[in-house]
Amino acid sequence: MRHRPFLLLTTTLTTCALALSACGSRDPQKAGDAADGAAGKTVVAIGVDAPLTGSVSAIGQGIKNSVDLAVRTANKYGEVKGITFKTVALDDQAVPGTGQQNAAKLAADKTVLGVVGPYNSGVAQSMQGIFAKAHLTQVSPANTNPALSLGDAWAKGDKKRPFPTYFRTATTDLVQGRFAAQYYYNESKKRRVFVVDDKQTYGMGLAAIFAQEFKHLGGQVVGTDHLTVKETDFSGIANKVKSSGADSVYFGGQYPEGGLLSDQVKKTGAHIPLMGGDGMYDPAFITASGESNDGDLVTSVGYPVEELHSARTFIKNYKKTGYKDPYASHGGYSYDAAWAIIQAIKKTVQDNDGKLPENPRPKIVEAMSDVYFGGVTGKVSFDEYGDTTNKQMTVYQVAGKIWKPIKSTTFEG
Repeated sequence: MRHRPFLLLTTTLTTCALALSACGSRDPQKAGDAADGAAGKTVVAIGVDAPLTGSVSAIGQGIKNSVDLAVRTANKYGEVKGITFKTVALDDQAVPGTGQQNAAKLAADKTVLGVVGPYNSGVAQSMQGIFAKAHLTQVSPANTNPALSLGDAWAKGDKKRPFPTYFRTATTDLVQGRFAAQYYYNESKKRRVFVVDDKQTYGMGLAAIFAQEFKHLGGQVVGTDHLTVKETDFSGIANKVKSSGADSVYFGGQYPEGGLLSDQVKKTGAHIPLMGGDGMYDPAFITASGESNDGDLVTSVGYPVEELHSARTFIKNYKKTGYKDPYASHGGYSYDAAWAIIQAIKKTVQDNDGKLPENPRPKIVEAMSDVYFGGVTGKVSFDEYGDTTNKQMTVYQVAGKIWKPIKSTTFEG
């Protein structure tokens, strides 16, 4: 549900995307390959790092496909004169060590001039230094941990950007956690919350920010606990929730564990809502539970893509292209991340008399700071820390086996 008008896609992007919808290939892999470019053009790669296998692979595949769609759009309609784009996609399996290895591979490939990803904040921590050393632009469509852009001392008011190569199109948990707490306290009227996290970078950070804001508003955190990723028996935590007298649960983590936790809390007879962040915003959260999830809540960055006028062309083209997996929760942000890199490359080429410089990576990093366009998800630009200036958030609630948006707004603080 929109509460204010949105920017349309830039003229170039709209024209390209509309044309693509009329003649999109049903062979995604071939369509995105550099072979589609005109002979004699310089081949440039946009890397993708995401969990393409494993428990959150549905989101990872949506990220990869959305970047591929942006690349094919740029190729088919000559977005950057003299340049043909291709994608190099690597699977991090949501494991930091694997992400670090992937970062080294992408940095060593001189054709790669920008990388979209990763999905997990913990994986991003393992990659940032490698990309910075290689002067390689990184744009995540999903990372929300504030420290990635503001430094480890951000909570003390000491904000310092650790890596000039890091950008993101998703807003941070500093926004998401506070937004969730304000909704729980002010609109759901919750006063006694039990907070659980999954001991991962994303989950712990989000839960901590939520708890701090909830207590600041006057609420009470009646208990805290931690679960282990990939385990399935959370009955011990569920019983603690029941005995605490909590009127709600907040979970910092991903949908596989979140769905099971919700199920097991409700099986104790504590029929109270569970709320989480964008890591839980997936249909699999609902299907993981044998009990009714009606009333459970999540927050997610941005407005519902399906309701954005600026996303209509993206949705239509994605469907026509024939990808096997949906664009999922971060598809629009992934497309915009790739398009931001493409626009930075375009400016770098234009500033060099229409040719790619011999050492383009540092200049592309510089150009990223000036990127500004109307994208799939609305306005796309970055602040002095590399964070998106788009702070739109949505609350979704389970109703009848689906996630339904119930409030969308721009977070004001």
